[in-house]
Amino acid sequence: MTISFNLASNAALGSAITAIDKVQKDMHMPPSLQADFQGTAASFKNSLSNEALLILAALVTVYIVLGVLYESFIHPVTILSTLPSAGVGALLALMLFRQDLSVVAIIGIILLIGIVKKNGIMMVDFALEGEREHGKNATMPIYEACLLRFRPIMMTTMAALLAGIPLAVGTGIGSEIRRPLGIAMVGGLLLSQALTLYTTPVIYIFFDGLGQRFSRFRSHSHPDETSGGTSVGPAQPAEPS
Repeated sequence: MTISFNLASNAALGSAITAIDKVQKDMHMPPSLQADFQGTAASFKNSLSNEALLILAALVTVYIVLGVLYESFIHPVTILSTLPSAGVGALLALMLFRQDLSVVAIIGIILLIGIVKKNGIMMVDFALEGEREHGKNATMPIYEACLLRFRPIMMTTMAALLAGIPLAVGTGIGSEIRRPLGIAMVGGLLLSQALTLYTTPVIYIFFDGLGQRFSRFRSHSHPDETSGGTSVGPAQPAEPS
């Protein structure tokens, strides 16, 4: 038996699927009866089941690439620290405009991972160059990075933000599908741009100090073998053969 249904004007497919699942459980059907979705509802459920794995795979891939690029285990975390603000901004914007967390909105959040982390990359790249090549401490290079990289950060952010506005406010055929993508992009970029210029330097200095303390701890825990080796006394004359 196939039962079809349509959505009301203000109803979301995710809410409808949840309600149908609840009714199915309340019916206590015998094991001989099996119920499943077809068509758009089935595609929606399948896409939602892999969302967490997709986002986790994207974050792990970005971490590995940044770790290889900067030869560090800590500073990729500094760059990835810009992502929570973008995700929160995207979710708040979707809630403000009463949009569902659809597959298209999640695509927008994944897209934010690539757009927002360039703020951290621009600042961390400049600060690491100042530390490694000029022997400066962590505070002055990241301060100079915030001043010198402010203009390119704003230019790239505004380019992406202005590109998302037509998607968020556009009308016409298929605009309801594109709207969550634009809203997620614009909301995530606005909040992340307002916060990362302040939080990234603080996190960078904190992790840099943490890395230096960890390096000193390792050096004290594993001293040089030459300093703790076997003592050598004066040479003894050889036995006559």
